[in-house]
Amino acid sequence: MPRLLGVDIPNEKRIDIALQYLYGVGQYVARKCLEELAINPSVRAKDLKDDEIANIAGYLESNFPVEGALRRLTLQNIGRLKEIYCYRGLRHRRGLPVRGQRTRCNARTRKGPRKTVANKKILRK
Repeated sequence: MPRLLGVDIPNEKRIDIALQYLYGVGQYVARKCLEELAINPSVRAKDLKDDEIANIAGYLESNFPVEGALRRLTLQNIGRLKEIYCYRGLRHRRGLPVRGQRTRCNARTRKGPRKTVANKKILRK
């Protein structure tokens, strides 16, 4: 398996698909990278030469935030929102949906499993 930016990319897939296994690389970035480096997108990942792999890694690192750098950037952005106590930061802190979704009947992914609350018995005289 070729190793690119600390990630093993699959051998048998076409290189334009295999590049999408990197965090921050989607269809557009993968195709643009291969176009810039004049690499045939239909070639399999196992058939790439070492210098081609190094060229791809260098191009991606210099032109796009990918893998660790992108993860770090995302965490810093969320940390900044929490630090300035804005609405989105408070939603991140509380583990609730950030982008305006309803929470009354959905949002189980963010809120976690249901916490059952017992009913109080009514005493009759």
